[in-house]
Amino acid sequence: MSNVFSTEFAGRNIFLKTDYVAGQADGAVLVYYGDTVVLVTAVSTKTARQGVDFLPLTVDYQEMNFAAGKIPGGFFKREGRPNEKEILTSRIIDRSIRPLFPKGYYSETQLVATVLSVDKENDSDVTAMVGASAALEISNIPFKGPIGGVRIGKINGALVCNAPAEKMQESELNIFMVGRKVTPSKSGRPYDVELVMMEGDAKEVGEEVIIEAINFGLEAIRPVIDLQDKMRAAVGKAKRTVEETKPDEELIARVSREALEGLKLAYNLPRKMDRYAKLAEVREKTVKIIGGDDADLCAKAAGVIEELERRILREMIIKEKRRIDGRTSADIRPISSEVGVLPRAHGSALFNRGETQALVALTLGTSSDEQRMDYVSGEELRSFILHYNFPPYCVGEARPLRSPGRREIGHGALARKSLVPILPSPEEFPYTIRIVSEILSSNGSSSMATVCGGALSLMDAGVPVKNIVAGIAMGLLKEGEEVVILSDILGDEDHAGDMDFKVCGTDKGVTAMQMDIKIDGLTEEILRKALEQARAGRLHIIEKLRQTISAPRADISVYAPRITTIKVKEDQVRTVIGSGGKNIRQIISETGVTIDVEDDGTVTIASTDAEAAARAVAMVKWLTEEAEIGKIYNGTVKKIVDFGAFVEILPGTEGLLHISQIAKERINKVTDVLQEGDEVMVKVLEIDKQGKIRLSRKEAMGQQVK
Repeated sequence: MSNVFSTEFAGRNIFLKTDYVAGQADGAVLVYYGDTVVLVTAVSTKTARQGVDFLPLTVDYQEMNFAAGKIPGGFFKREGRPNEKEILTSRIIDRSIRPLFPKGYYSETQLVATVLSVDKENDSDVTAMVGASAALEISNIPFKGPIGGVRIGKINGALVCNAPAEKMQESELNIFMVGRKVTPSKSGRPYDVELVMMEGDAKEVGEEVIIEAINFGLEAIRPVIDLQDKMRAAVGKAKRTVEETKPDEELIARVSREALEGLKLAYNLPRKMDRYAKLAEVREKTVKIIGGDDADLCAKAAGVIEELERRILREMIIKEKRRIDGRTSADIRPISSEVGVLPRAHGSALFNRGETQALVALTLGTSSDEQRMDYVSGEELRSFILHYNFPPYCVGEARPLRSPGRREIGHGALARKSLVPILPSPEEFPYTIRIVSEILSSNGSSSMATVCGGALSLMDAGVPVKNIVAGIAMGLLKEGEEVVILSDILGDEDHAGDMDFKVCGTDKGVTAMQMDIKIDGLTEEILRKALEQARAGRLHIIEKLRQTISAPRADISVYAPRITTIKVKEDQVRTVIGSGGKNIRQIISETGVTIDVEDDGTVTIASTDAEAAARAVAMVKWLTEEAEIGKIYNGTVKKIVDFGAFVEILPGTEGLLHISQIAKERINKVTDVLQEGDEVMVKVLEIDKQGKIRLSRKEAMGQQVK
């Protein structure tokens, strides 16, 4: 017998249905939010694999085409590899729940969120996030929940929660955030809701607006947390016990005696590869001394060394107030950048921040180069594309090149969102823009280097951007009441830290952000300080970018296509295209241009040859020109009748040349002067209300076509 639990969530009812489907999963919940329905299942193996000392967690969010009454395209007619939205949603669920499993829980765990029905009103991301938490809550899988997800916007000055996608188009803010129930409460309420994960974009909004939105969102999450508590109390299974491995004090002491000094020496080496080489040397030597041929003991010694490294770095920053490379907590690494580094790219930049380096190339194309994104919720056409690549050599590794992974997709999406607010409108700049960021060297903040390099490449390409965007990655170390916020974190600091907070924006405000929290106790005060410190760092970086290039170039690259846009009437679109595409093929064949015709009558002509583009424009205008009274045309006789001839003066436009208007002298028969197919110069005498045209040959004699 199924169980249904419901509550009001952002003005609509949300239903959680259990004991109904997927009965062999450890936890399975059907979530109904309006007509959006998502099934989320959670399964975990009963025991961990031998030798595994980490949580093997897999999260898959999948959208079924039948959810929107669609049949998949392609030859196989079935769902294939995940699209970008599926990957990004899988990532936000993964990033939200991963820190909430207890230490020492290493059983293989999988969450699958399947979208079974989707409407235009209720966000399947929000529905899936609530379902993921609910499935874990009622299962026997240990989990420090419940959590809930919401999407926050700001429309017409008011904060809104889980607004329909159509309304969110008007929003100056779009933040997806996840909050967790925390007890005991510090606020005097039954429990607190603390931020776990956040990501989103904004239209250059101030930091205070971000704080308000977060507080608003955390409060909005409470109903689904209460609902999950009620559900777990009614149908939840007893949680598995996780035996926390007690530290082997004797082993820790032995490893410390052998490795401590060497590890401390390594963390005094500012260059990453030198530091990693020293750390590897100390690890190898210590493990060999401690473990010998005992593989199990070697693994335990390696684990102790890893924890020792983390402790050394944290103590160095918190107690000694110094970082690996000697910076203070708010300092930014040395920055340098160049533009125009690739001669044939339409725009390019090389951005360096410390040991992180990004080569960013930009290509301009036409509307035919737009990216078509097909989701169950609808289709999206993108005229701005950004791809991020992270080749193995950028971290000194040798491994096979593979297709972009979830991390690459996620970093590229964040960088893209950060740059969208500064782009010109399609009417102002009718190009498709593709940016590719190749990370050549990485030591933290490579996604933020992509943002900075992307802004430089846009200006180098002559794209009339509205402002300059920069990105910075912030970190946090918290020990008791001691809190240190780090600007522009290194890879080691990210690994050992308690927060990864990426903030992108202009000198006016924030354009995109992404935050992952690994600990409890993130207060509003800490968040405010982190945002303010990020703002100071962002302004510093923007000033450095301005020193490289302060404004977009006056013109686009000579190698980029010149785009000319002309407008014709909607009923002339068929004339431009021609029967079976005859006319448009002829224009392309004779001029070599690229031409796109939209249903609304917008004709876009692109060519690197200005003369060829001008010829193509003239041909389109000739095809769509309308007859004018008093104008001289060079026409073609299409049909002869007793009382005159029908002459085509423009493509598809004919007029009557009466026998009395053929010659100055009187003629007996039309065929005495004209034959079908003859070219004849005529003048338009009249166009009546029905559009019928009266022509004259005798009045055109001696004149020239204008």
